[in-house]
Amino acid sequence: MLDILSNRTYRHLFAAQVIALIGTGLAAVALGLLAFDLAGENAGMVLGTALAIKMIAYVGVAPVAAAFAEHLPRRTMLVTLDLVRAGVALLLPFVSQIWEIYVLIFVLQAASAAFTPTFQAIIPDVLPKEADYTKALSLSRLTYDMESLVSPMLAAALLTVITFHNLFAGTVVGFLASAVLVVSVVLPTHPAPQRRSIYDRSTRGLRIYLATPRLRGLLAVNAAVAAAGSMVFVNTVVIVQGRFGLTQSAVALALASFGAGSMIAALALPGLLEKLAERRVMLAGIALMVVGMFAGTLVVGHASLMTLWFCLGLGYSTAQTPSGRLLRRSANPEDRPALFAAQFALSHACWLLFYPLAGWLGTRYGMPVTFAILGSSGAMAVWVALVVWPTHDPEVIEHEHLELPAGHAHIRGAGPTTQGVRHSHSFVVDDEHPHWPSMGG
Repeated sequence: MLDILSNRTYRHLFAAQVIALIGTGLAAVALGLLAFDLAGENAGMVLGTALAIKMIAYVGVAPVAAAFAEHLPRRTMLVTLDLVRAGVALLLPFVSQIWEIYVLIFVLQAASAAFTPTFQAIIPDVLPKEADYTKALSLSRLTYDMESLVSPMLAAALLTVITFHNLFAGTVVGFLASAVLVVSVVLPTHPAPQRRSIYDRSTRGLRIYLATPRLRGLLAVNAAVAAAGSMVFVNTVVIVQGRFGLTQSAVALALASFGAGSMIAALALPGLLEKLAERRVMLAGIALMVVGMFAGTLVVGHASLMTLWFCLGLGYSTAQTPSGRLLRRSANPEDRPALFAAQFALSHACWLLFYPLAGWLGTRYGMPVTFAILGSSGAMAVWVALVVWPTHDPEVIEHEHLELPAGHAHIRGAGPTTQGVRHSHSFVVDDEHPHWPSMGG
């Protein structure tokens, strides 16, 4: 897997991702301490509001930012967004009012909502071979899981010698280092897009996404992952400390077990995807999560919870990691940033739904009922994915054009039919192909 780091451009981009993630992790710890410093026992409400603001920014900003970014140099855009994020992190230690936290968090997350899909859309151009790109997806998944373990430990170590305000300095350094690493490489250019209205550009990725059967299946996968994942991220502390009466260390061990399962799956996926189609792998991942959610109604102790969280981690990574391959295959290079932005927004919309639902159900009805309801939601999403994502999902599809004028460059050499022309090629939704062809053509 690490052989892809021999590619200098990818190596620098990967290093930028890792450093920025660690900086973001330090900021998450520092933000929690800052919220407690300002709000005391109401810190949970402050952090909950900040999380909602984050998700709203992700859902609302990503497609619009992708539309405005179409005509900007990608390197310039990424560096500018890193500098914006560094500027926000620099201001956070000086916050004295809760509303200031909300404003700065919105700006920070809006910049991230523009940065992340653009960054993700560059990697297929840097690593055009599917096998290399698959390794990059797995490496990225491993990075996210490792960051969730490393950043809190690093923050704890730093807090023995500095105040929490100084943790934000680590975030600033992370974003500045990310900007320097992006500047240090030449990014592949993408074809100049056609001039379109802002509405057309803002909705293009979403329209391509919803018109592509495999991506409609991916949306159902996103929903199932969010249903089960929200149980882990929202209710682990409630189960371990509230229900079992254990310590904060036991909470960390449970979350580490989930992370370990996710990392093991990420390591296995490149080899697995050489043998099996993404549909089978991803549906197996969400099926494992759904079974785990129903099994959660029977959990009675910390050991069984850790085993369950490990299995959910396996399913989480198995279901999520291959999504980049589907997006890469489903759009022309010039449309990839818009499509990645659509995935970013839609997947976070699923989390925006299930995060509060997991918390509300757990508080109102208890954990067994919450496991059952979220498990049922995941099972429904699995059923939807099975229905809308065809088992036979080839890249090259024979199809007919009825409306393109004779002599159009796209249909040169195509075979005439009674109504138009017929040919086959790697099919994606674009200007010449606004709809997915039926099984009959």
